[in-house]
Amino acid sequence: MTKKIEAIFREEKLDDVKKALYSIGIVGMNVTEVRGHGRQGGITLSGRTGTYQVDFLPRVQLNIILSDHNVEKTINTIQQAAQTGNIGDGLIFVYPVDEVIRIRTGERGHDALAYEGDIDTRQEVAMAGVA
Repeated sequence: MTKKIEAIFREEKLDDVKKALYSIGIVGMNVTEVRGHGRQGGITLSGRTGTYQVDFLPRVQLNIILSDHNVEKTINTIQQAAQTGNIGDGLIFVYPVDEVIRIRTGERGHDALAYEGDIDTRQEVAMAGVA
């Protein structure tokens, strides 16, 4: 089975998250700039002309499609890299994915997700070294 991880977090944490994901072998991802707010409802800023409310804060949305057995490791990696300990650190969502098809080759499922040096390839090499 395959899952989609969608993480929404502070834009200044993107490089930290990306480096952490690369370090565990996550090589394929998409990033979108988004705006929104959660429970905090935005922030109040003060300036020379007074105070004003900013309802929608800049965030990034990171999307990753991966095998079930890599989900927890990936979630933990994102959470550790994106966490500041302050309100507004973000959320991670996990969705089931019914099918994956690589447009160029027509590969389906796990084969469509495989990249040289990715998290699954690293695990296969490590397991071969143990055997």
